[in-house]
Amino acid sequence: MMKKKVPDWLNSSLWSAPTSPPSTHDNSPILSPTSPPQPPSPPLVVQDPPPTQVIEESRSEDHHDASPSAFDISHQAQLLAELSRKVMDMRELRRIACQGVPDSPGIRSTLWKLLLGYLPPDRGLWSSELAKKRSQYKQFKEEILMNPSEITRRMYNSTSGDADVIKSERALLSRSEISHGEHPLSLGKTSVWNQFFQDTEIIDQIDRDVKRTHPDMHFFSGDSQFAKSNQEALKNILIIFAKLNPGVRYVQGMNELLAPLFYVLKNDPDEENVAFAEADAFFCFVELLSGFRDNFVQQLDNSVVGIRATITKLSQLLRKHDEELWRHLEITSKVNPQFYAFRWITLLLTQEFNFADSLHIWDTLLGDPDGPQETLLRVCCAMLILIRKRLLAGDFTSNLKLLQSYPSTNISHLLYVANKFRVQSV
Repeated sequence: MMKKKVPDWLNSSLWSAPTSPPSTHDNSPILSPTSPPQPPSPPLVVQDPPPTQVIEESRSEDHHDASPSAFDISHQAQLLAELSRKVMDMRELRRIACQGVPDSPGIRSTLWKLLLGYLPPDRGLWSSELAKKRSQYKQFKEEILMNPSEITRRMYNSTSGDADVIKSERALLSRSEISHGEHPLSLGKTSVWNQFFQDTEIIDQIDRDVKRTHPDMHFFSGDSQFAKSNQEALKNILIIFAKLNPGVRYVQGMNELLAPLFYVLKNDPDEENVAFAEADAFFCFVELLSGFRDNFVQQLDNSVVGIRATITKLSQLLRKHDEELWRHLEITSKVNPQFYAFRWITLLLTQEFNFADSLHIWDTLLGDPDGPQETLLRVCCAMLILIRKRLLAGDFTSNLKLLQSYPSTNISHLLYVANKFRVQSV
């Protein structure tokens, strides 16, 4: 699969978290729409397409060097006005988000938190909710990421006097003080060591996947301390999620879903938000997966809510909007949609487009009132129709190769087509 090129502006220093020490005060605002304007950033990609636009294959274009249009400026003003309200109208926010979110610092990070339900619509509750969630994540890290040796020591401390606590803080437990159930060689199901060794395989897989996340972006990859700290944050989040959700655990590819969330939240202009980006990204990740969790549970693959049922819905959607193309792919060429749609759906299109474009697609996925799953299927259907000419001209081999390395199209065109399917189904 050919990896889509990352735009140069994504690796700019303007889009890295501030290197200055994070602020420790608690009363800095989450988002201040009335604050002085931030330095100019790449303008909005998603623009209002012409009403006579025809559904056909379009070429990928780079809009990030263009000047902001009147639509961009007006659209950003609408978002800021809505986000400045004391109590936000989520229906209106979703409507605006579906039309695209500007790349201006702070807008997307706050909007995504709201769309995912991490922040309540009432601005007055933000401070207390964030403090509670961030404290809870800190507790998760202390309890879940703790080495079994430390767990054993603390368990011993809890049953000892103050003098014993002071003594054990300075020295390892003697062998006679370790119960059989907490011995590293114990095979007991309740042994923290036994659980630790069972988790090692998953932790190793997470570590490998995190190191492979967007190797062409300085934010995620490289020898810098900043990149390494970001990798560590991704790893922490995925390990904690896996251990708190034993029915799902970790599935390869979850790192690709976490990456956009963490990137957006880490690039918030507010230093306090940057300092707690790991905690915020964890809860946003949980909210995101709550709508797609069934796609990752292997036991549900053949159920009415599993990944195969979701792919079947995509097939039905294509048949509804373009039966000729559906018949050519599935009847004539016999291309099983699982061969290409599995990745599209489970990774939310993060591998089909460059990172910058995938953020704009996610704006629509998270903002659409029909929910991200239904919106995702419409976007996937639009992707098929936008390259229908090349698909109709090919055979099984060429079609499968084309679909497995989907060629990027104009994102505004893609989302416009997907939105037409939503309007037609209303």
